[in-house]
Amino acid sequence: MSIAPPIAPERQRAPFRKSSILAMAFMFVMATYFLLPAYWLVISSTKGPTQLYASQGLWISGFKLFSNLSGLFSYNGGIYLQWIINTVLYAGIGAAVATLISALAGYGLSKYNFKGKELIFSIILGGVLVPGTALALPLYLLLAKVHLTNTYWSVLIPAFVSPFGVFLARVYAGAAIPNELIEAGRIDGASEFKIFRTIAFRIMSPALVTIFLFQFVAIWNNFFLPLVMLSNQKLYPVTLGLYSWDNQYGQAPQLISYVVLGSLISVIPLVIAFLSLQRFWRSGLTAGSVKL
Repeated sequence: MSIAPPIAPERQRAPFRKSSILAMAFMFVMATYFLLPAYWLVISSTKGPTQLYASQGLWISGFKLFSNLSGLFSYNGGIYLQWIINTVLYAGIGAAVATLISALAGYGLSKYNFKGKELIFSIILGGVLVPGTALALPLYLLLAKVHLTNTYWSVLIPAFVSPFGVFLARVYAGAAIPNELIEAGRIDGASEFKIFRTIAFRIMSPALVTIFLFQFVAIWNNFFLPLVMLSNQKLYPVTLGLYSWDNQYGQAPQLISYVVLGSLISVIPLVIAFLSLQRFWRSGLTAGSVKL
């Protein structure tokens, strides 16, 4: 019986090395593409209004970061800090409530049978396809009837609804929550809400974190709805506030530096949110929960 000679190590590793080099080169190009605007934002935030246009865009010229910070947080009575607080309020409360509603609705649509269930889910799917900008004017007319425009509620109430969140919660609940686990809770005498709170909610945590982050980012970056709803500068989110400063650049040239630095600072909470919640993205949370 003859034994085939072993493949030479060089030949065995050559395709792997070539594919690795190509993959690393592609990832490097993509990382450069995505990080270059962020790098420009960091560098530009250290420049004054004159250096911003007169110097090379990717190199430091006249380090004025601290004077820009001082001017940013003191201009117009420190209203930028108020905009940041407003945005945290809108995004934090809006995303939390939207996540809870999505979890309840998705779990109910997944685990209960009732008349009109598929029709309701089809309407929710239709809501996913409707862009938010198309709903801004109807929402303004509705909220104007109850005198809620130009208030915090005019931005918060629309943020409480996330059709995509309901869709994702239903799909995840149907795949991740065993029916045997729910039946076991009922046999133990737990109420339906207690089963949801103690069992389903914990199992759905990766999906709920995803819903929260999607909604948090969407509200944080929301611009058109606050533009339609709000006229009081003290209620502005940071996106609308920086836009208003950008329009005043001709009257106050230093505002262009404040807009760049303010844009950089407004990204930091998003980075913190992603880094602090990424630990919840884990697979196999239900492993061993059901014994057969």
